[in-house]
Amino acid sequence: MYNIQTLNKISPLGTDLFDRAKYTVADAPENPDAIMVRSAAMHDMQFGDKLLAIGRAGAGTNNIPVDRCAEEGIVVFNTPGANANAVKELVITALLISSRKIPAAMKWADGLKGNGAEVGKMVEKGKSQFAGPEIFGKTLGIIGLGAIGILAANAAVSLGMKVVGYDPYLSVNTAVKLDPAVKTVADKNEIFKQADYITIHVPFNPETKGTVNADTLALCKDGVRIINLARGELVENAAIIEALGSGKAAAYVTDFPNDEILGVEGVIALPHLGASTPEAEDNCAVMAAKELIDYIENGNITNSVNYPNASMNAEGTKVCVLHKNIPNMLSQLTSVLGGEGINIDNMVNASKKDYAYTLIDASKDVSDSVAAKIAAVDGVIKVRVIGK
Repeated sequence: MYNIQTLNKISPLGTDLFDRAKYTVADAPENPDAIMVRSAAMHDMQFGDKLLAIGRAGAGTNNIPVDRCAEEGIVVFNTPGANANAVKELVITALLISSRKIPAAMKWADGLKGNGAEVGKMVEKGKSQFAGPEIFGKTLGIIGLGAIGILAANAAVSLGMKVVGYDPYLSVNTAVKLDPAVKTVADKNEIFKQADYITIHVPFNPETKGTVNADTLALCKDGVRIINLARGELVENAAIIEALGSGKAAAYVTDFPNDEILGVEGVIALPHLGASTPEAEDNCAVMAAKELIDYIENGNITNSVNYPNASMNAEGTKVCVLHKNIPNMLSQLTSVLGGEGINIDNMVNASKKDYAYTLIDASKDVSDSVAAKIAAVDGVIKVRVIGK
């Protein structure tokens, strides 16, 4: 019996996928085999020795100690693309509300309450202060052409915008999903130079921190509108505040409010609504549950952020080895099995930076003592045997 811990409210469409004959799903099970999480902070958590995996029902994993999990042999999954449509729709919303000053206009209109028959005249007199440009014919720059960026790009083309995109990791399989009207550039600075609107869809890491800063804003057209529904740290607060004050930026829409930017004129702060749709929550929960089940029961890894993707159908006993990505590892693993008279019918090995994963289809049962010998190999982090 496997124990699945839920740290947040997870859609039942996901948790119901766990066969209750095999799994217990609860918010506080003892020594869980896997954890499902949305936004709960996990950096201070201590993990039990049974924990195999963490499934993040969403794309970002900043709330999870990913590196520590890798060291402890805990595979961290996320659900890329599951909430992409929800975020795309919010991007379109951000384009419109940043152009037409809709939030300020709504607040002003609410303030007319109590003026009776004069409201109509006051509306006509005051509406000009909220005038703003149409997005039709304007240029949208997109930094990051992953699942969300592509949907946003194609939607913007449909709305009559010119779209320029940047993504140094754009694959052929991804590129074919882009509308042919989308222009891609090899230099990120071209986005800042060309765009009337800029939206960012990249993960937060040391390389992307402060993507929008004083230097990149200086490249922009006056009155540029910045949309950040990815991570707050991608935009430097001081730089965007200064740009709004000088007129370099006309608006900044962010899904990550903080005390520094709240109340600043030109800032439209949303309370992290990007994936806050029932459809997105269902999609993320289902994908996370399927990833965990496939890993727990079959040893297959799909959409991990700290270990490589690797899958294999085994005819015999499947040996799953999480290990450091170092020389001579495979020869040591095969040596242990060979020394026990166990033939290898098939093997899959994949690596991701400092870590690697090896799946072995063994010709006969692998005993606990043999698994222990594999675990004793220098650089091996965790060993599981499936189908004994």
